[in-house]
Amino acid sequence: MNIKENDIKTKSILVGIVTDSADAEEAEKSIYELGQLLDTAGGEVFATVLQNKSTPDPRTFIGKGKVAEIGELCAGNGIKLVIFDEELSPAQIRNLEDDIGNDVNVIDRSMLILDIFALHATSGEGKLQVELAQLKYTAPRLIGQGAELSRLGGGIGTRGPGESKLESDRRHIKRRITALEEELERLANTRKTMRAARDRSGLKKIAIVGYTNAGKSTLLNTLTDAGILAEDKLFATLDPTTRKFTLPGGETVLLTDTVGFIKKLPHHLVKAFRSTLDEAVYSDIIMIVIDASDPEYLSQLECTEQTLEELGAADKPTLYVFNKCDRGAYDDPVIDRTRDRQNVVHISALTGKGCDTLAELLQKMIHGDKCSVTFKIPNAEQGALNRLYKDATVEDVEYGAEFVTVKAIVDSKTRGMLRKYDTNPPISDEDY
Repeated sequence: MNIKENDIKTKSILVGIVTDSADAEEAEKSIYELGQLLDTAGGEVFATVLQNKSTPDPRTFIGKGKVAEIGELCAGNGIKLVIFDEELSPAQIRNLEDDIGNDVNVIDRSMLILDIFALHATSGEGKLQVELAQLKYTAPRLIGQGAELSRLGGGIGTRGPGESKLESDRRHIKRRITALEEELERLANTRKTMRAARDRSGLKKIAIVGYTNAGKSTLLNTLTDAGILAEDKLFATLDPTTRKFTLPGGETVLLTDTVGFIKKLPHHLVKAFRSTLDEAVYSDIIMIVIDASDPEYLSQLECTEQTLEELGAADKPTLYVFNKCDRGAYDDPVIDRTRDRQNVVHISALTGKGCDTLAELLQKMIHGDKCSVTFKIPNAEQGALNRLYKDATVEDVEYGAEFVTVKAIVDSKTRGMLRKYDTNPPISDEDY
């Protein structure tokens, strides 16, 4: 089954459940997001089935009546793909496919997300990460079906760098997983070396994170002309991209676009992409991009912050960037409380509005009370220059016959100690 046959999108049935412990409204929102994921994967929603059931059925997740209803919908309309919004066990997938019949494929939300990642992985590391996640999560479920895996040919939920490997036996898959983990570990070490080089450069590192489709890639493009893919779809960007950005004061920093977060993100996917997600862990500042026009912005922000906490990056200095304000910020009183956060800016990454304020906030977060100062130090007093190298960021040094002219970013304490060399000292009470 291909994604498109004769340019017709694969039509699918989405299935969700409302249990005693679940909220009906949240379930509807989640299944709506599942439809957005399907659209990104190249499919189309034919119908949505949402069942109220106190607890999931251990055999088929939903009740027999709903299974029969879905079977009739598939048989009468030629539907070959059913997607569940919750994680299914291998046995549940097998039972559902047996009961629905007509060679219908059953996958869950995690398998769909893995499929999208397979679709958008472009770098060698990204493809390896996707394959590892697929093998750890998807392969046992496909093998558990007891069907011929040779029928998998690139359809939604089955494609990806690892699909040919799924035709091998369990032992081969285990060997493949070990090989992938070793290769990714090697690449992770390479990434660590690159981070170490960035550390030696002295450039501050800023990770752009946020819920999928919040506008992270568009923001990086606007700030740095990165030229990376930016689409109005979930998970349009998978591989991280780092670009240099010059702050208003002239200092250069590094901005890194990262893969978007989403609710119910598969555990194996987080683990497989750990080296990539560590860009947030090793950053100096985290910039959380939020789609201010989305009515679900607050729950998406909570998901992002929870994921950062799981990664061990929750204590980083954070700038909250409310994006897509050209569409109008969503009218919710909660946003007023969110504005009370220490560092918040409202922008439109698409039009560039507010990006100057964003840059100024970043500079303030990096330097606090620091500023760029020019010092004129007599050649006989080189100790002052040594202090600047130790306690400040020296940007430029010009040696003259009698003086050394130094431009450096200093805090108020260092500036005060070297006040007599300051070419433009601030006015103090003593000057009055």
